[in-house]
Amino acid sequence: MSRVQLALRVADLEGSITFYSKLFGVEPAKRRPGYANFAIAEPPLKLVLIEGETGEATRMDHLGVEVEHTDQVTAATERLKDAGLATFEENDTSCCFALQDKVWVHGPGEEPWEVYVVKADADTLQKAENSTCCTDTSRQRAESEEGAVAAVAAASAGGCC
Repeated sequence: MSRVQLALRVADLEGSITFYSKLFGVEPAKRRPGYANFAIAEPPLKLVLIEGETGEATRMDHLGVEVEHTDQVTAATERLKDAGLATFEENDTSCCFALQDKVWVHGPGEEPWEVYVVKADADTLQKAENSTCCTDTSRQRAESEEGAVAAVAAASAGGCC
């Protein structure tokens, strides 16, 4: 079964866990420092909460489609390329406390989408270098427009949109 993923960056992780547990009637499937995710059966949703800065409003971090097998990521990659979208592939990458294979594309509003499979648990939230996952892109842009341009250029060199 595939399901849509919504990753939110939240200022109050514990308060958000409480709220979303009540909203969807389930407890988190995984909790780690600064991170929680919910595997919601109805509606089929993977809700990811990533701890942000105190006082910040909740905002979207990234979107995704979780699939069951690596061959589905490969098929999605080919389909997206055939559709003329720029893709960025990451295989055997650790992100969001999981070892994953994934492909990234960006929507017209620069919203990052990933199609991914979780292959195993991992010990870190940290992403691979040049990955879109769990990257605080608005903070990068606010800190340095030049740095954001360099990050986009680096990702583009790797095939990312």
